[in-house]
Amino acid sequence: MSEQGRLVRVFYYTAIMDDQDYSPLRPLIDWLDYNGFTLVTKPTKEFTDEHGRRKVKGNMDIEIAVDMLALSESLDHVVLFSGDGDFRRLIEAIQRKGVRVTVISSNTTQPSMVADELRRQADQYVDLARIRDHFSRPRQAQQDADIGDPYEDDDGYYDDDEDYEDDPA
Repeated sequence: MSEQGRLVRVFYYTAIMDDQDYSPLRPLIDWLDYNGFTLVTKPTKEFTDEHGRRKVKGNMDIEIAVDMLALSESLDHVVLFSGDGDFRRLIEAIQRKGVRVTVISSNTTQPSMVADELRRQADQYVDLARIRDHFSRPRQAQQDADIGDPYEDDDGYYDDDEDYEDDPA
């Protein structure tokens, strides 16, 4: 991932529970939306398993695959944050179209979070631990931070990349 490129689009895929007034994901989703990410969401599905336990399912594999295949005609490199071995054939398909694929996941955890077949299919594999410092807050900052407004900077001001002049009135 050392070569430079032009970032075209960043997608974030997640399933959301419709029946909740507030989701713990809501601040993250709002922040991502506000900051230019393309959000792909769908409602979770609730079911009861064979033991009578309530389960919630929200698989986004098809959405990721459809978008990746559709966009592959106009891309030269895709970065996939996943360890799901189900994506191996998808990666193979877009590689046949000339698209390079980098998979980012973790194989340093126990158990490993990346399927071996996915890691082997990728043109490049990057362990999340190697790049964590590029996008995570320092531990102390995480412990000290409130779950405040997702648009608010550390200085308490909203950052919307626009300059405002003081109103003289």
